[in-house]
Amino acid sequence: MNVAEAEAPVLFELREGEGGRAIGIATLNVPRTLNGLSLEMTRLLDVQLRRWAADPAVACMVLRGAGEKAFCAGGDLHGLYRSMVEYRESGATDVTANRYAAEFFEEEYRLDYFIHTCPKPILCWGHGIVMGGGIGLMSGASHRVVTERSKLAMPEISVGLFPDVGGSWLMQRVPGGAGLFLALTGAPLDASDAIYAGLADFKLEHAQYEAVVAALLAHAWSGDAAADRAQLGSFLQGLAQPLTPGPLQIHAELIERIVSAGRLEQVVAAIDALDSEDAWLQAARATLAAGSPGSARLAWALQRHDGTRTLADTFRTEYTVALHAAAHGDFAEGIRALLIDKDRRPHWNPATVAQADAGWAASFFQSPWPAAEHPLADLGQA
Repeated sequence: MNVAEAEAPVLFELREGEGGRAIGIATLNVPRTLNGLSLEMTRLLDVQLRRWAADPAVACMVLRGAGEKAFCAGGDLHGLYRSMVEYRESGATDVTANRYAAEFFEEEYRLDYFIHTCPKPILCWGHGIVMGGGIGLMSGASHRVVTERSKLAMPEISVGLFPDVGGSWLMQRVPGGAGLFLALTGAPLDASDAIYAGLADFKLEHAQYEAVVAALLAHAWSGDAAADRAQLGSFLQGLAQPLTPGPLQIHAELIERIVSAGRLEQVVAAIDALDSEDAWLQAARATLAAGSPGSARLAWALQRHDGTRTLADTFRTEYTVALHAAAHGDFAEGIRALLIDKDRRPHWNPATVAQADAGWAASFFQSPWPAAEHPLADLGQA
């Protein structure tokens, strides 16, 4: 590998194994930014994963991140911020006019959906931080590994967005309605809680990675996708580490009571009223209190919207809402406060959940296209 290849934002390696079958390994390779997903990385991944999926010699694919800190800590917030500033300064009113945002979200969601629906086994090694766009990449893999240092979260409320990349669909499937709590608070999950929440499948030690890859190379793959996926699952389960309940499980009954409070305003009030010395609950409460009320409303509305009942519909609905968020929501202000000026004093608009009511949120769901012309209209179509 030459210097240029080693510095590429995604590294691709095809390792030959037994019987002429090969394993394709894709490594997100920008550890200095915690492997944050850029549009360029999305495009590289999309092309190569589809190529491997169509290659009969490739038995299995592996997704991983370079470095010891993160698989993928999110998306290209700096690039999105620049595009939002330019869009707003232009005076444009068409939410599709921000071409970078339109391309970024469309291509990211297409890649995520492909991973969800790929028939070949995809092993995602979710070591370290897995947030936002990282959840999008990992959640659809057929075999999702977390380690002793994994930390998963959907913290979009802190930057004025909402849990996207299929998050509106994923969060509805967390036991006890806790997905709403996670969306409102950005609360992090350890390996055990990630498995409990349905965002991961196996906990292994990070040190086992090379041994796992060696076993994949030595395995006698059948070429039958269903059988190969089942055998890989059995193999990983045999290596899996024992689990100790994390905070999400420990507080499951409390969280279920909170999210059952009724209206969003009541749920937010119940979280704000939490009186506990538990550090995880305290951090969750503080994140919601400092987060965007508009993001809270959008997360609430998306989890109840008819357009998030199937995964394909979810990506279409989230795409529309994301473009509106980039055009006139809190997204730009959240990034400014967190990453640009770093004053951590965002000026949210609306300023309260009561002001961010259902009527306010409705405009975010207004599609700029007829259904048949939606850029993601083909998702889920035979």
